Amino acid sequence: MRPASEPERRRLNDTFASLCAIPSPFASERACAEAVAEELRGIGVSVEEDGAAAASGAQCGNLLARIPGRGDRTILLCAHLDTVPEPNPIEPVLDDGAWVSAGDTILGADNKAAVAVILEVARRCAVDGAPVNLELLFTVSEENALAGAKAFDVKTLRSDWGYVFDHASPIGEIIVASPTYYRFDADFRGAAAHAGIRPEDGRSAIQAAARAIGAMRLGRIDDETTANVGTINGGQHGGTNIVPERCRIVGEARSLDSAKAEAMVAELIEHIHDAANAPHCACDVDVTTQRLFDGYRHKAGAPSVLAAEQALAARGYATTRRTTGGGSDANVLVAAGLLCTNLANGTEYNHESRERVSVDALEGMLDVTFALLDACSG
Repeated sequence: MRPASEPERRRLNDTFASLCAIPSPFASERACAEAVAEELRGIGVSVEEDGAAAASGAQCGNLLARIPGRGDRTILLCAHLDTVPEPNPIEPVLDDGAWVSAGDTILGADNKAAVAVILEVARRCAVDGAPVNLELLFTVSEENALAGAKAFDVKTLRSDWGYVFDHASPIGEIIVASPTYYRFDADFRGAAAHAGIRPEDGRSAIQAAARAIGAMRLGRIDDETTANVGTINGGQHGGTNIVPERCRIVGEARSLDSAKAEAMVAELIEHIHDAANAPHCACDVDVTTQRLFDGYRHKAGAPSVLAAEQALAARGYATTRRTTGGGSDANVLVAAGLLCTNLANGTEYNHESRERVSVDALEGMLDVTFALLDACSG
């Protein structure tokens, strides 16, 4: 397929900016989903919405569209419609050749850069045809531990393999391994008492939580494994004169080795129980864990990886196979039995107010995707 024309590039940028301006924090994607569905129906492509809303808690379900092409092979292109929470309006602007937010907000390039690219690919393929049959999947609540993809029935797909474009790193990086991810919640319950008159009658839940966190190995544990405590809260808001009865900590463990991930979360929980049982803490504690997604590692000769390398090289990009500590819808699709590869799309600083994507990267991924369909047809 030929590289993008100038009108296609202009339309891609316009589509991207309009999508970013639509608020779509996870579980509130309806407006964005309707805009995407309208674009597809406007070019004669039918769109189905599944029942993921009820299962994931989102306003709407995942969107699935199909575009017939030539040959027997079918390829999935996948992007997510939601963003991380953003309370303020997003105003995308061009600054020195890159799309950024005009205010102190995220941009939403994660993952609307991919959504815009897929829509432009759909326009070309609906009019001119494609070397493969296409399935286009737009998921909801990806930022909520991949909830939309988990609620999607992968058995409805006909694809031989698929791609998500959801890694905020330079174009050319191919994600060949992603971690298994556990979350834990620990609720400490001590005893309240006046902190100045009878502190010896109290048992501080905050002290127990702090003791647990202080004993934990956090950050990068080894080349494959990380651990983090992301939230701690408890006590009386603004008060200092009460020994805190309650405290909650929330954290995670990840590893490219599922056994290491399991061992890491077990180690963290052991520290939680040890701290709660320490004589000067003596708190009760309730701990829950969730295995939120499974990791994967592609084989060296995986056809999705080889086709991606061919497409990237055809558009002049150096390719790198790399592992990641992040998850994507690819984790869910692979776990359900569909070979799916995550490709970097050139966005930067996702989930931050510094988030940006250059026009060159946005347009470059469009050209890469056109080349990808050629490579997959071989």
